[in-house]
Amino acid sequence: MTKPFDYVNAINYTKKEIMETEEDEGVYNSFLVNRSLSYFGDTVILANEMNISHHLDNRLQFSFLINIIRKRKRFSKWLKPETHNAVDVVKAYYGYSNEKAEQILPLLSPDQIKELEKKVNKGGRK
Repeated sequence: MTKPFDYVNAINYTKKEIMETEEDEGVYNSFLVNRSLSYFGDTVILANEMNISHHLDNRLQFSFLINIIRKRKRFSKWLKPETHNAVDVVKAYYGYSNEKAEQILPLLSPDQIKELEKKVNKGGRK
């Protein structure tokens, strides 16, 4: 059985038709494939085209991408949201949720945030 990122590898590099059974077609996740293709300038337009044509069958989307994208080794780390130390400090001191702490953060000056860090600091290694 194939894994979702096997399809990305097949589209980008190996060019092997790995969607052979109905189960393989069910494993294909168009969101993961399109997102991984959107990190590169030569495939971002094709990924957007597949987002527009989301109603197409998985086999049709895979066949389109595997046949139109040129063979090339593509790798990119997925972008993850940045965690702000200041948000964690506000959450710990006031007991707020992530959303409320992010709303409060612009109201605090850098000096106030440093003061809160000192009060919240429990010592030890980070």
